[in-house]
Amino acid sequence: MGPLFWRLCVINGAVFTVGTLALALSPATVSSPVLLREILVLGAGLAIILVTNALLLRTSLAPLTTLTDLMHRVDLHTHDRAVDRGNGDLTHLIDSFNTMLERLEHERTSASAHALAAQEGERQRIARELHDEIGQSLTVALLGLKRAVDRAPDDLAEELDLVRDAIRGSLDEVRQVARRLRPGVLEDLGLHSALTALTADIAPAVEVTRRIDPLPPLSPEAELVIYRIAQESLTNVVRHANATKVELSLRPSGRDLVLTIADDGIGGVRAEGAGMRGMQERALLIGARLRVASERGTEIRLTIPGVIR
Repeated sequence: MGPLFWRLCVINGAVFTVGTLALALSPATVSSPVLLREILVLGAGLAIILVTNALLLRTSLAPLTTLTDLMHRVDLHTHDRAVDRGNGDLTHLIDSFNTMLERLEHERTSASAHALAAQEGERQRIARELHDEIGQSLTVALLGLKRAVDRAPDDLAEELDLVRDAIRGSLDEVRQVARRLRPGVLEDLGLHSALTALTADIAPAVEVTRRIDPLPPLSPEAELVIYRIAQESLTNVVRHANATKVELSLRPSGRDLVLTIADDGIGGVRAEGAGMRGMQERALLIGARLRVASERGTEIRLTIPGVIR
């Protein structure tokens, strides 16, 4: 039995001992039969004992209420911790609960890192196959069609031209998909150019305002997380937001680096959706915070702490 049990025993024993001594040393007596006045005195004494006992127990058990509330609201995307208010009886329980949360967060972060690394590897494999195999096959088909068009009669040449245009369009789509799967511009030219290319891709559909300040040195993991979150956010703007304007900014704020993507669309983004969960997982990999406000339009804010020296 732990110290909390003995503390409760001592509290109850002290309360009833003090109550007994108070009645014994007071001038009050009990007659037989009991008089109404004596019943009132006994009732008042019992009420005082019960209220005192309840207040003392409430003080001792208050950390349990706080701990229960935290258990109801905690998730592994936040860093909430139970706070020890100086009640030594529950210090061990609070420390154990916080240790459990830290272990779960570490395990989830590690699992997410492995899963996302595998996902990026698969993206690169598919992009290479699209570019090297399907792209080359379509290019060969285009060259063959060109030779066929040059030798075909006029009426057949028109039909072959239509087929060639369709294949050329398919080749362009394959290249766009491969580029989205593997951000070669990020590897070759850096984050600033990659974000510029992202906003240029959606510019025909949405009016884009871009503000990117000079960036501090970032790890490859941080650059990839920023790029993927910006890519997912801008894709959602085009597909779902019915927006006419979107603003992307990447700026220092104190020692933090903040990516903000805000649109004037219909809002209503669900934080528990698959896309949002994926962005949250990516943010956790680099210790960043992701916040979503979606009332009038949608604003996604990624804060990467401590990267500004």
